[in-house]
Amino acid sequence: MTASLHIPTGHPALTALWGYLADVTTALGIGPESCLVDHDTPVSAYVALDEQLPGYPGRDVALLWDETRGWAAAIETHSGQDLVVVRYLGGPTITPAPEHVARFVTALQEDDHRVGRLDPPDLRTAAGLAELATALRDRSTT
Repeated sequence: MTASLHIPTGHPALTALWGYLADVTTALGIGPESCLVDHDTPVSAYVALDEQLPGYPGRDVALLWDETRGWAAAIETHSGQDLVVVRYLGGPTITPAPEHVARFVTALQEDDHRVGRLDPPDLRTAAGLAELATALRDRSTT
């Protein structure tokens, strides 16, 4: 795993992703210091949240993003195992508006099952950083 905790000065796709994460974390009322980006394929991100979800007391919550499925909410396990995804945002794009991601988190906190989905969406195929840069650039023009 190749990861970064800060905005890289490398590939334009990673710079664009950090810009998107900054917009999302602003909409969530937190900062990009809550983020970790994994540069391996598929590119993914982890956003630590401060809240807990109904039905999962004492478990830390995170948003996960990857270039094939978009956003998901996950809880930490007590055993240090992988995160457990509890809901996917879904939708037509891997980069929904930051306000839409914030509404997803609010719905999770309110135990509102009308937002998101249980099954993982297949929104796109990971096709390298150049394709990801295009997908991220296209979000800023829509």
